[in-house]
Amino acid sequence: MDYHLNNKSALVMGASKGLGFAIATALSGEGAKIAIMSRSKDRIETAAKEIGASGIAADLSDTDSLKQGLEDTRQQIGNPDIVVINTGGPPKANFLETTQGDWATQTNSLLNATIETIRFVLPSMQQKKWGRILIVTSIAAQEPQPGLTYSNVLRAGLHGLVNDLSRQFAGDGITINAIMPGIIATDRVTDLNMKIENFRDKIPAQRFGKPEEFASLACYLASQNASYLTGQAIAVDGGYLQGI
Repeated sequence: MDYHLNNKSALVMGASKGLGFAIATALSGEGAKIAIMSRSKDRIETAAKEIGASGIAADLSDTDSLKQGLEDTRQQIGNPDIVVINTGGPPKANFLETTQGDWATQTNSLLNATIETIRFVLPSMQQKKWGRILIVTSIAAQEPQPGLTYSNVLRAGLHGLVNDLSRQFAGDGITINAIMPGIIATDRVTDLNMKIENFRDKIPAQRFGKPEEFASLACYLASQNASYLTGQAIAVDGGYLQGI
């Protein structure tokens, strides 16, 4: 299938590894001009070289750093037609283990950075009458997960943002969707010490997902083919979520 991305530019955030890198690789394979962003200058430059992208170092939890990163992106690839906002997973914690400082940090990283990025890219998308905004959230946004209080709360807020903004900007040819990874085989799964034997009764597919499987959905949603699909939160989870 031709996704018609040869003349498009894309910014993928949180893309030095894992899901973000897989998405950037898939979009690059479809011919899009890519910039990838992450806080580590060394890692993002190494990843960028691997796929022929522009590497942008920026800390999403720091507003000034993020704004500079977005300006650097504009200098490298122009105003992006496609933006994938992937902020990474917050630390594992139950509510009484959370702290005021961590709430502020995670709110900046997950919610405020998303809002700032969308505010930055919308004007050019409105002018072009074309744009794709994808927000990587989590199945925790739809079905809260034990021990992931920060994610359970803040990711759900992102889904509210997706629904609200998609209604406001669909008439401008801009689609805004959330993609929910289930348990995908990335460093995040290793960090949380997740093992497949503990999830076989919860995942009908009987395995963890692959980053490239998740990236395939992102690639479709970024394409011209998905122009009538907006305001949605779609899970790539092997059947994990049980809600209708």
